[in-house]
Amino acid sequence: MTKFQVSTEGFNDIVNISSQVKEAINSSDVQEGIALVFVAHSTAAVTTIEHEEGVIQDLKEAAESLAPRDDNYHHNETAGDGNGDAHVKAALIGPNLMIPIEGGKLHLGTWQQPVLIDFDNRPRQREVMVKVMGQDD
Repeated sequence: MTKFQVSTEGFNDIVNISSQVKEAINSSDVQEGIALVFVAHSTAAVTTIEHEEGVIQDLKEAAESLAPRDDNYHHNETAGDGNGDAHVKAALIGPNLMIPIEGGKLHLGTWQQPVLIDFDNRPRQREVMVKVMGQDD
């Protein structure tokens, strides 16, 4: 398993993690299989998107409309940390992503890039894990 750290700004920050995921594939020698990408944090998520300014802004606005930062959240009352919206957004997108590997490379669409999204209400250091599994594993 490969692990790497990502520094984020929080507040719906979207970070392209393509190079780190590709590096994990390259160091595995797996030609055919899958890569499991996982973020072990309850206020962050991973997905794929075209990492382009307009789409990034659209996704940030969509996430904000689904769980607005200034709404009332029971989590904020019980935990007092003011990030109830971040927990909801992260749960909706999810902490993991599976990507096929073909010919030793990620099999993604032309404009797809794996990204980490940090929904928390402050900058954070996030740990992302990549587990590469070959056909025979």
